[in-house]
Amino acid sequence: MSIFRKALQLMSWLSIDVALGAMAGMFFFEKLLHAQLHWPAYLLLGLAVWSIYTLDHLLDVRGKYLPLSPRRAFHLAYWKTLGISLGIAVLLGMIGAFWWFGWGKELQLTLCLVLLILGSKLLIRRAGPGWMKELSIAMFYVVGIVWLPLLRANGLDLLWQDLVFLPAYIGLAFLNLLMLSFLDQDEDQQAGFFSAAWTLSPLLLIQSIRNLAFALIFISLAGFVLLSSFYRPFACVLLLMALIHYLTFFHSGLSPEQKRMRMEISFVLPSLLLFL
Repeated sequence: MSIFRKALQLMSWLSIDVALGAMAGMFFFEKLLHAQLHWPAYLLLGLAVWSIYTLDHLLDVRGKYLPLSPRRAFHLAYWKTLGISLGIAVLLGMIGAFWWFGWGKELQLTLCLVLLILGSKLLIRRAGPGWMKELSIAMFYVVGIVWLPLLRANGLDLLWQDLVFLPAYIGLAFLNLLMLSFLDQDEDQQAGFFSAAWTLSPLLLIQSIRNLAFALIFISLAGFVLLSSFYRPFACVLLLMALIHYLTFFHSGLSPEQKRMRMEISFVLPSLLLFL
């Protein structure tokens, strides 16, 4: 394995690619909504997303003695180191949030959102069907990245065309999670992890993935053709991300880990808007 591929794999195992993807997603909505954000907002979001994903991975492997995937085996082997790093990241995030936001309306609303997300996740984990887990994570992920751009946007600049991209981005995140659920289904069932693959048959799950991918590709193309020129770069980015997901998932020559890495890295593509 090349050094570059090992680096990408380590970034994937450490959820660094997910944090970078969230930051790129917030930049997508900052540009779309004409908001004005500064670098601390991106750093805080990256810390928050990394902390949430790392905590989930550490809780997944705690007390597990079954054979684990290389990703989960990595988290089990470095559980203490990652736990200390998580504590430092949370502490830095809290200090940074108070330093940058102050105890104002934005921080208060953000804390309310966090509590709502945690409460919803608990209810869905206890009573929701498998696909609800993936859908809720997708919704919370996109709400988290659009939250600050939406708060900072001028109400007069918010148009219905802007809001079209919100469900499309949620659909893309949902597609990603359904694909990962399918790729990890055998390992998840052996280890007792809850996912959409538990409640949907493989045939129905594949058909749902295909239909959702086609819908996202069609919506992106329609946005490029029907919306004004300002929205075309955003539609192109969504189209490219959807195509990468579809072509990667149905590529028979790639391993599940390679598919995961490619799909996760595709969420960094909104950073291309920097060149506009």
